Amino acid sequence: MTTFNMLLGSINDVKDFVNTVSKYDFDVDLTSGRYVVDAKSIMGIFSLDLSKPIKVEVHTDDASAFMAEIKSFIVD
Repeated sequence: MTTFNMLLGSINDVKDFVNTVSKYDFDVDLTSGRYVVDAKSIMGIFSLDLSKPIKVEVHTDDASAFMAEIKSFIVD
């Protein structure tokens, strides 16, 4: 499992992120406070507080290709 923080600053960022994560067959969870949502759920993401960085948990041994695609959203 790989964990990092990211920031989605606009509606287009959320749309682009969901389109990217949906291409992969492993699970990705997003955590904001006490809420955990599936990263492939656009409605779930919009239920989070997007004004702060979101914790991302990628449930795979090799997340390098995925992280390369979303590197513009990664903070830390």
